[in-house]
Amino acid sequence: MNCESGTIEKGKSCTATGALGGIKVVDLARVLAGPFSTQMLADHGADVIKVEPPQGDETRDLGPPFIGDSAAYFHGLNRNKRAISIDLAQPAGRSVLFRLLEDADVVVENFLPGTMAKWRLDYDDVLKARFPRLIYCRISGYGQSGPLASLPGYDAVVQAFCGLMSINGHETTGRTRIGIPIVDIATGLSAVIGILLALAERERSGEGQFVDTSLFDTAVGLLHPHPSNWFASGKVPGLTGNAHPNISPYDTFSAGNGDVFFGVVNDGQFRRFCDAIGRDDLLEDPRFGTNSLRVQNRLALRAEIEPAIRDIDAAVLCQRLTDAGVSASRINSVADVLGHPHTLAREMVVELAGYRGTGVPIKLSRTPGSVRRRPPAFAEDTDAVLAQAGYGQQEIAELVSTGAVSRNRRKKA
Repeated sequence: MNCESGTIEKGKSCTATGALGGIKVVDLARVLAGPFSTQMLADHGADVIKVEPPQGDETRDLGPPFIGDSAAYFHGLNRNKRAISIDLAQPAGRSVLFRLLEDADVVVENFLPGTMAKWRLDYDDVLKARFPRLIYCRISGYGQSGPLASLPGYDAVVQAFCGLMSINGHETTGRTRIGIPIVDIATGLSAVIGILLALAERERSGEGQFVDTSLFDTAVGLLHPHPSNWFASGKVPGLTGNAHPNISPYDTFSAGNGDVFFGVVNDGQFRRFCDAIGRDDLLEDPRFGTNSLRVQNRLALRAEIEPAIRDIDAAVLCQRLTDAGVSASRINSVADVLGHPHTLAREMVVELAGYRGTGVPIKLSRTPGSVRRRPPAFAEDTDAVLAQAGYGQQEIAELVSTGAVSRNRRKKA
């Protein structure tokens, strides 16, 4: 569900309640995991107020490419939000935050460990007693306990630490970072789940709680099936390229005019696969009689498959396998998938008043999510947000004059 393209002025929005209509979120988060989580909440109707430091969210500068004054990176994480800038290092700035929290349901932050305590904004010592219904979500590198709790965390560093790089890549490439910030994104999803769980529990208890999410915990949780395999066998998993450690054939292969990926996950599919590529004789080969045997003899099986498909057009091969009930696809580029008819049919590319982005991936029948507003310019909603919080124009002017609130970005020192 999207508002009509081109009809929304900068700083304006069209109304859509969504499943989270009436929920107010104060978003103190920067960079990726936090803003990704709050954008998902905003897509489903939450009133998200993005609070930036006077220097702005650093992702505004992570370009090129840029869209206006802010990087495309920022635009991918901050639609459907209102924006204000508060200097939380100032007592007057913290007073503004307290005012915003008076009727807030959720606050999300991912500052370096100890930052909120330094500002006397910590949950246990200050906010829990003052706002007992508040749900406080902290996103950190390594969590709130344990010997590494004080460390900052970055997606690629956590990929390295938690073993994701040790299983990603091929012997020809070496250990490789996953090509998207998968840990940040998945941590954002974990934060959304944690917030929704806490909101549901609050309906029973009437009380808020602390939601502790971290890149470390999320990355360890993403390792399946490798921990289970290691617990059972004691064998340390290594690089497999695009292959699956427990299924074969399940890999990238070269067809007549491009690479394809197909996965044959059970014996029935293997029979249909062999028929589709004209190699029914493989069904009689004792090396390939079961998936377990095919995994043990994956290189021999690959040597049989490759010559059988190398002259078949990639699109023809994929269609033939699909018709046989075997999942297969050409390896598309990002441009390929964003322009695909199915992507458009699923509304997974949206356009609004000059903004283009990916759509809302969770489809609800009665209360669908929506893209109602472009990502905000720096502090563009300052007056509206402060007025809604009860500040008069003279008070707002004083906050701006003291630097507690900013209308324009400050240069970084």
